[in-house]
Amino acid sequence: MPLVEKNLTAADTSAAESLRLHSLYRGKVQTALKCPVRSFADFSIWYTPGVAAACRAIQADKNQSWEQTNRANTIAIVSDGTRVLGLGDIGPEAGMPVMEGKALLFKYLGGVDTIPLCLGTKDPEELIRTVQILEPSFGGINLEDISQPKCFRVLERLRSTMHIPVWHDDQQGTATVTQAALMNALTVVGKELSKVRIALIGIGAANVANYRLLLASGVQAKAIVACDRKGILHTGRTDIEQDQLTFPEKWTICCQSNPDGLTGYIEEALRGADVCISFAATGPGVIRPEWIRAMNRDAIVFACANPVPEIWPAQAREFGARIVGTGRGDFPNQVNNSLVFPGIFRGALDVRASTITDEMAIAAAQELARAVGPELKEDRILPRMDEWEIYPRIAVATGIQAQKQNVAALLLSREELLDRATKMIRNARDTTHLLMREGLIQAVPDQ
Repeated sequence: MPLVEKNLTAADTSAAESLRLHSLYRGKVQTALKCPVRSFADFSIWYTPGVAAACRAIQADKNQSWEQTNRANTIAIVSDGTRVLGLGDIGPEAGMPVMEGKALLFKYLGGVDTIPLCLGTKDPEELIRTVQILEPSFGGINLEDISQPKCFRVLERLRSTMHIPVWHDDQQGTATVTQAALMNALTVVGKELSKVRIALIGIGAANVANYRLLLASGVQAKAIVACDRKGILHTGRTDIEQDQLTFPEKWTICCQSNPDGLTGYIEEALRGADVCISFAATGPGVIRPEWIRAMNRDAIVFACANPVPEIWPAQAREFGARIVGTGRGDFPNQVNNSLVFPGIFRGALDVRASTITDEMAIAAAQELARAVGPELKEDRILPRMDEWEIYPRIAVATGIQAQKQNVAALLLSREELLDRATKMIRNARDTTHLLMREGLIQAVPDQ
């Protein structure tokens, strides 16, 4: 069977099984108790009249909400359903399975309790205000699947007005894992980050964040050429200049990058590049194989559109790419933000960080890259999601960096952070496995 047909057939099978099991389990997350109920008398402790003591403590000192409730380990996953995976604007109800899936990953991989919230509005001001008034109930906010350029304004406003971490995983999470993948890929091919030419294909949430994090890591803007659906970005793009009030990030890239004023499309952007980072339209065929051949020797290609990458990995390698990553788990080198967001939030919550800075993201990326260790090679530039030990390590790196930047309310040693993160994550995994063994989570029935 041809590669394309094989992959599409597998996708169809997966979709059918997903629909069957989502209906069977009626979703993926539930509320479970974390305190004992030894007898009827315990109701008087956990609820009235005993609970009034906790209420009075918080009334006297709002910081006690972190000690007297589960706020310190609870975040909200917030979406308006306007850009869900590769499905587009499908609405808040249809976005809920994705938010529940995110909640599953947060808990199982990071030990973080989450509440999925799909909001019935497309108005960015309503979205911003809703999240702001939720602050007393949560330790952090994960924004998800919000269309651009609205997502940039929402994140910017919330980060500047709230006192808990606000993170947009499609931006910051994707950029963090891409940074880790690039670090290791460059090590394998023997190139330096400061000396490579990078082509960014697709200028949406992911690559705008990639651009910002690349600059924060020391890459010069002049080494980057970016390309959207209308062509390469440069100062002559009057369409972007006229829309700069709505999408200033894009005009900034026009002004800072591509100093030679290169024009054209993807083919021209890739010619002579060492690295291709693509978060564009789903493929295949968005990137043609012969364009890879025009890249520099030992090229690195991240074709991360889902569900189908912009070019199939086998084609990219055949035409000269030495290292290829995609967003899919059925190919080597999966560049997936699920590798970082559970650990980053674990670390941010454990030190009670007020924000998640770019430096915290870079520290997490560096730790993720180191976690590959001696197994680093062309088809092993990142760990896999099932290697759960990476998540406490990322939590520690995040928490330590938060303390260095004075955005942490708690000061913990590296050993204390590792112990706390490991226990929280192991507890979440062990609880799930216990419920499965006891039949309290129903076994998956045969079709």
